Amino acid sequence: MSDMGSHNFPAARPLPQADEEDVAPAVATHAPSPTPKRSEGHKIGEVIEIAGSGSRIVMDAAVLTSLGDHPDKTITMAGQVGSQVKIRVGQTWLLANIRTQKLYEGQSGLIIAEIDFLGEGDEERLTGHIYNFRRGVTRYPVPGSIVYAVTTADLKQVYASDGRANVEIGTVYPTDDIRGALYVDSMLGKHFALLGSTGTGKSTSAALILHKICDIAPEGHILMIDPHGEYSAAFKTNGRLFDVNNLNLPYWLMNFREHCEVFVQSTGDAKQMDCDILAKCLLAAKAKSQAAQGVAKLTVDSPVPYLLSDLTNIIQNEMGKLDKSTNTAPFMRLKTKIDEIKADPRYSFMFSGMLVGDTMADFLSKIFRLPADGKPISIIDVSAVPSEITPTVVAVLSRLVFDYSIWAKNEPQRPILLVCEEAHRYIPNDDIAGESSVRDILSRIAKEGRKYGVSLGLITQRPSDLAEGVLSQCGTILSMRLNNDRDQAFVKAAMPEGARGFLDSIPALRNREIICCGEGVAIPIRVSLDTLAEEKRPASEDPLFSELWRDQGGEDEIIQRVIKRWRSQGR
Repeated sequence: MSDMGSHNFPAARPLPQADEEDVAPAVATHAPSPTPKRSEGHKIGEVIEIAGSGSRIVMDAAVLTSLGDHPDKTITMAGQVGSQVKIRVGQTWLLANIRTQKLYEGQSGLIIAEIDFLGEGDEERLTGHIYNFRRGVTRYPVPGSIVYAVTTADLKQVYASDGRANVEIGTVYPTDDIRGALYVDSMLGKHFALLGSTGTGKSTSAALILHKICDIAPEGHILMIDPHGEYSAAFKTNGRLFDVNNLNLPYWLMNFREHCEVFVQSTGDAKQMDCDILAKCLLAAKAKSQAAQGVAKLTVDSPVPYLLSDLTNIIQNEMGKLDKSTNTAPFMRLKTKIDEIKADPRYSFMFSGMLVGDTMADFLSKIFRLPADGKPISIIDVSAVPSEITPTVVAVLSRLVFDYSIWAKNEPQRPILLVCEEAHRYIPNDDIAGESSVRDILSRIAKEGRKYGVSLGLITQRPSDLAEGVLSQCGTILSMRLNNDRDQAFVKAAMPEGARGFLDSIPALRNREIICCGEGVAIPIRVSLDTLAEEKRPASEDPLFSELWRDQGGEDEIIQRVIKRWRSQGR
């Protein structure tokens, strides 16, 4: 570091024209053929320190300034935080991402930058361009190695598809013509998370990615939990839409723990007593079912149809026995709650008397899109589901996905993607979470789902509220702008080393810009997302107060219609 003043870098020079950058001009035919001239590119600095995952370089500020007017937009970004540089090591180019910058205190005009290594590509003999890019570092550079600016031509090779199935979602920043793509198999095989503060275009981005996946996989199997009713408008042409009016989720598909969440309202020792009584009576009610006759090992968790009336009658009979070791209060609590739910029209989508038939095969077929019939995505709108039962409904649907994949392990594989919007509601961290079946099943899918062909997509605006470890299970992180410092720190901890340099730009991202890193991309990239057609967008537009507050008229009719829907709990 004592010889900083001796660093001298040549002045920047413009990119040579395509027809003269690779080979020196031809000479007369009788003269010997010249040796091909290899393009060195733009030298901007040199390596001064090497570490395992990254290193430090020194750059000439005057050279970087002179590149600011270069016609290649990638070169104009040379040296900035989040941009890439390349270093030649033998016959390969090593690509690195700039994480931090600071001015060298002892020498004006020099910039010290920390870099993270991204991967390496082979060097084309004549042109010096990069090809066959792959992650990882085989051989490190040594201090003193020259650092070059990356060109658009280099990035085209780096981001070029290697033959794997991919979906293009936008344009790589800062270029105009390099397409940013996600590798579908790698992204879905190891889960993904889409993060972003409210108003950044998160819902539209999710719709864009899912539309692209549906386009290349029209016979796919995607199940999306929609808590706000936003996505029904986006997938009305290529998806099946379910809400409280047509979901028809049979109550007997719940396992015992989910039964307890719905039917048991007590706490402490009384809760355990109520659960014990429910377990005994529930097993007896299932044993009376005809569907249970062929089940060798019937348990309280077996998805066997039973009558709610049978359950309440058995509870009533147990309460009337003289040999009971407790008072009648637990029995009355259970019976009263079950009767209350049966009579409440808000619960009819799940606890209707019409749902006692053995419709499990039909239900799984329509919800999991088996077969898809060209509509590979199911949108489950739970916005009208009573709030006290919404977590249980999401738990049942999520567990059905996981259980189906476990028991279908020896069958022809049909991988399923489960997308959970507002994921922080269902997988909260330990500080704000109580016991919850939905939290446990989604956490289990995050940890084990890959083994059984279940992919998890989490969408959230508060990643710091997610359960610890769940975000780290997501192999691909798609981050939009995050304004909260706590959220930024949480995402930084989950991002791979090579992407840390992008973290500084997360608070400064524009709407519809996204940073992609992890298994789903070749290297971390910043992408300006494509514009989604109006008919494919979710119903999540922000209201225009300045315009809507100028309108008036018809308020009386509006209020009457709203009250009617409100009272009937319909939409």
